[in-house]
Amino acid sequence: MKHLLFCTLLISTSLFAQEKTMSFEEYDPVSTLKVPEHQIKQAKYPFIDIHNHQFNMPNQDLAYLLKQMDSLNMRVMVNLSGKGSQRGADIAAGTAYLSESARAGREKTNNRVVVFTNLSFANIDSPDWTAKTVAALEAEVKAGAMGLKIYKDLGLEVKDSKGNRLSTNDPRLDPVWAKCGELNIPVLIHTGEPISFFDVHDKTNERWLELKQFPGRARPASKYPSWQVVMDELTDIIRKHPKTKFIAAHLAWRGNDLAELGRLLDTYPNMYTEIGAVIHELGRQPKNARKFMIQYQDRVLFGKDIWATSEYYTYFRLLETDDEYFPYYRKRHAFWRIYGLGLPDEVLKKVYYKNALNLLPKLDKNQFPK
Repeated sequence: MKHLLFCTLLISTSLFAQEKTMSFEEYDPVSTLKVPEHQIKQAKYPFIDIHNHQFNMPNQDLAYLLKQMDSLNMRVMVNLSGKGSQRGADIAAGTAYLSESARAGREKTNNRVVVFTNLSFANIDSPDWTAKTVAALEAEVKAGAMGLKIYKDLGLEVKDSKGNRLSTNDPRLDPVWAKCGELNIPVLIHTGEPISFFDVHDKTNERWLELKQFPGRARPASKYPSWQVVMDELTDIIRKHPKTKFIAAHLAWRGNDLAELGRLLDTYPNMYTEIGAVIHELGRQPKNARKFMIQYQDRVLFGKDIWATSEYYTYFRLLETDDEYFPYYRKRHAFWRIYGLGLPDEVLKKVYYKNALNLLPKLDKNQFPK
């Protein structure tokens, strides 16, 4: 009997020890808080998603995609990956693929899925790279591209033939930015990463879990320029090209500093932003974020980034309700709970579709309420 009692005590102690040493990844408490909840699976108004990715438009089942969009009340999707896997290919191959993507959008979705084009930095050192790229941009806009999407590799990963980093404000790119203004198409540009990716990966880092799960997302000073350098390069091109409209993706990675983002929007009238993959930043500061969204209601667009229909529900809940303390859908982005902003209807309309319609004049405005 004593032996049995000892074994039972040992097992209990062991289980208790395991519970006490539970990893951060495993810890996922269910809140006992009782507050009103509103589960919203469809946006209050038809909306335009300015930041989405469909990498195989010429061949995918777009009819099924439209059904998914309808379930969310998404009227228009902007596929920023117009060149798909051909983005880094030679210019002619990229243009051909972009044309096929745009044609699929016209013929199979009646322009409910539209495309932005992309740049290839292959042969950036060639004397004729700029001229050929600008000519291709013109051709791609004629083929149906409604904007230009710049990926985060520019300024971080892209290098010239000598191994030098290609900065976002490299002079060879200036004619491209200028041409976008001339053609009246916006540039949606993802520059840099969350500032935490540039910080030391230790217990003080808010994105500790993400950097543990994806070590390659770290941006150590030994390999990369500082966060401030990269972000200053973005504001430099916005400043130098006032006739071109720039949409700084992901709240310009300043969702944690809305005062600074507001200062930039005040300084540069041609700068806009969108909320893709950063609503956890807004949701943890609901009073401040609501004030920001109302003040800059003409400059913020709806974006999501990764295509996953159920994740849109959290966006709708954040924007439309004043719910308290509800979970964000990706722990590695936010281990905290978020709060709804309860935005006024007119602000919702601007974020959901009016601001995007102003930036994409070729879209049919008759699809949306006044």
